[in-house]
Amino acid sequence: MPETSPVRLLFVYNADSGFFNTMADIGHKFFSPETYACRLCAMTYGLLTEKAEWRAFVSSIDAECEFLHRDELHRREPGLAATLPAVFCMTDQGPKLCLDAATLNSCSSIADLKAFILSRCLGETILG
Repeated sequence: MPETSPVRLLFVYNADSGFFNTMADIGHKFFSPETYACRLCAMTYGLLTEKAEWRAFVSSIDAECEFLHRDELHRREPGLAATLPAVFCMTDQGPKLCLDAATLNSCSSIADLKAFILSRCLGETILG
C-alpha cells in the first residue's frame, strides 16, 4: 500500500507578529476580551501562554501543524485573500480553506474548535 504524506494544517491568527503587537494583544485580551479580534488566539492562548488542552490536542492529531500571524501569511502567500482567523489544509496546489473566520468565531470552546478540526480539516467522524 503506498505511503501517504501527512496532512498539513496552517492556522492563521487575526493578529500581527512582533513584540509590540503581542503586548497590545495581551492588553486587549485582558481589558476587553469580548472585543478581541482573534477568536483562534483567544481560545488557544491564555494571556501569556498556549493552553495545555490545546497543546495536547495539536500534539495528538495526525497532522503537521504550522501557526502564522496575519502579517506572516501575507508575506508568504501574498495572493491569498481570506478573512482571518482561518485554518487551511496545505495541498500541492496551495492552501485550501477548511475553517473560515465565521466558523472559528462561532466556537464557544476549545472542544468546539477540536470537533471542527477533526471533522472539516481531517475528515474524521465525531462520536458522542
